[in-house]
Amino acid sequence: MILERVSVTGALETNTYFYVDNETNHGVIIDPGAEATKLSKIIRNKEWIIEKILITHGHFDHIGAVEQLHNEFDIPYFIHRNGEKYLTDISYNLSVFYEPYIILKDANYFEDSDAFSIGEAKNAQLQVIHTPGHTTDSVVFYDYKNGIAFSGDTIFKNSVGAVHFPGGNARQLVDSIFTHIFALPEETLLYSGHSDVTSVGAEKNRYE
Repeated sequence: MILERVSVTGALETNTYFYVDNETNHGVIIDPGAEATKLSKIIRNKEWIIEKILITHGHFDHIGAVEQLHNEFDIPYFIHRNGEKYLTDISYNLSVFYEPYIILKDANYFEDSDAFSIGEAKNAQLQVIHTPGHTTDSVVFYDYKNGIAFSGDTIFKNSVGAVHFPGGNARQLVDSIFTHIFALPEETLLYSGHSDVTSVGAEKNRYE
C-alpha cells in the first residue's frame, strides 16, 4: 500500500491523505481540505485511479477541495450520515467565517462499521468507526490489516479535538477516544488531520 500525506493550506493547514494499492494504482483520498489543483496534479502525475473521496468529518478545512475533485474526476464522496448537516450548512461546516462558502449536496452516506475496500486486489479495507465528540459526524477510518487509522480531528499527537464548535460534545469525545480508539492495538498508527503521526499506545500512555 502507498500512503502519501499532503499538506494543503486554505484558512488552515490540513493533512490530506492518499491511500493507494500499489499493485493496481486504485485508491482513495481522505479529507481533501484545500488546494484542489495541487491534489489533481498529484493524481494525474502518479496516474492513480482515485475511486472515492472519504471524509472524516464535515468541517470546511477537510472538504474544501471536494467539489472540484468530484467534478474533475467524477469521484463520488462519502461521509457519515450525520455529516449531511455539515455539508449543507455553512454555520456547521464553519465556512461561514471564510470565503468561499461551502455547500455540498451530492454526498453518499455511510454508517458506523461500514467498510471500504482499497483497490481491485482488496489489499486493504478501511472500516468506519464512528467517533462523535469533535463533531456529530466524526469518524476514524481503520485498516486493521496494515495497522493504520485515519483519525481526522478526533485525536492528534499529544492532543484531542476541540469541542466548542456546533455539534461538539466533550463527554462524547472522551467516550469515543477511550472506548473506540484506545481499544485498537497499541501499535496502530494514527494519521490525523493536523499533526504528525502517532500511535494508539503513545496516546494511551499520556493518560496512565
